[in-house]
Amino acid sequence: MLSLFACAEAPEEIKAEAPAKSEATPDGATEAAEEAAPAEEKTVKAGFVYVSPVGDAGYSYAHDLGRKAVEALDFATTSYVESVPEGADSERVIRNMARKDFDIIFTTSFGYMDPTIKVAKEFPGVRFMHCSGFKKSENVNNYFGRIYQARYLTGLVAGAMTKSNRLGYVAAFPIPEVIRGINAYALGVRQSNPEAEVRVVWTKTWYDPALEKDAAKSLLDAGCDVIAQHQDSPAPQEAAQEAGAYSVGYNSDMSSFAPKAHLTSAMWNWAPMYVKTVEQVRDGSWQGDQALWWSMRDGVVDIAPMGPMVPEDVKTMVLAKRDEMMNGVDTVFAGPIKNQQGEIAVPEGTSMTDEEMLGMTWFVEGVVGSAE
Repeated sequence: MLSLFACAEAPEEIKAEAPAKSEATPDGATEAAEEAAPAEEKTVKAGFVYVSPVGDAGYSYAHDLGRKAVEALDFATTSYVESVPEGADSERVIRNMARKDFDIIFTTSFGYMDPTIKVAKEFPGVRFMHCSGFKKSENVNNYFGRIYQARYLTGLVAGAMTKSNRLGYVAAFPIPEVIRGINAYALGVRQSNPEAEVRVVWTKTWYDPALEKDAAKSLLDAGCDVIAQHQDSPAPQEAAQEAGAYSVGYNSDMSSFAPKAHLTSAMWNWAPMYVKTVEQVRDGSWQGDQALWWSMRDGVVDIAPMGPMVPEDVKTMVLAKRDEMMNGVDTVFAGPIKNQQGEIAVPEGTSMTDEEMLGMTWFVEGVVGSAE
């Protein structure tokens, strides 16, 4: 996981909404009808593979909003397959897309990494973009966003709102991506409330609403009064509202699922990155063996509007920190930072490098639970 990502230049703002020009295809994908393009223009055919249902919230929903921004382009058509398990099933779906002459295929889950690399070797003329992984090749790039920035901001909110000083975190898998997000959230929590702790429960799944809700309930039963998540469904949000606690969503704005509980969400906006990538395919500037790690300043990550229960002084404090990030100032993992054992892991006057953040396998002080 020690691959070093490079920041991309800020993309242009995406304002267009995707027209309704998709229809179901026999293999279970949803494929957009191709429109006639001028002879001098190249039509780019882009495919997307999702690990969970698109639905109306969560990880795949956020990716699909990005796909719709691509679909809105005059020179692009898109297709997607949802609810594809990691492993052999994903390899089959990715290979099926490659056989259909897609120009670029976006594989959006960490566990799609090895299948993507394998299929890419078989189809050197097809470009692939793998989300959150670290393996690359001449026709495979990695991409992700600095969601830890948004995590930190949501932590600032949560730390200010807890009464019990116990916050729960329903987490998917103990990989650097998830651990990094938990740590950023905990650093934000402790900045607002140095006495608070973040308790982590692992579900070992990306999308299982029933299991996610049960995990949230276990944290609520342990005295946690704010529930955050690295999961695809809003089930932890619903559990928090049912218990009269607060919640912090992920991937998309989850306020509609728990309006009485929802403080804010750490959100993805994949449209700028997806549109920029497809434009590069079209004009021939796309290059393989690259790693992209875009930031809040690039428009890829942000937080949802804070709920009405959040005091104005807290909102002002959080938005001031957000403004710093929008101006390119990122001090989330600046020292001094201690690990769970109370040892200095990041000395004062230093900051973690991208390589160190991307390979993070340890928890910061204030997190309760194992990072394994």
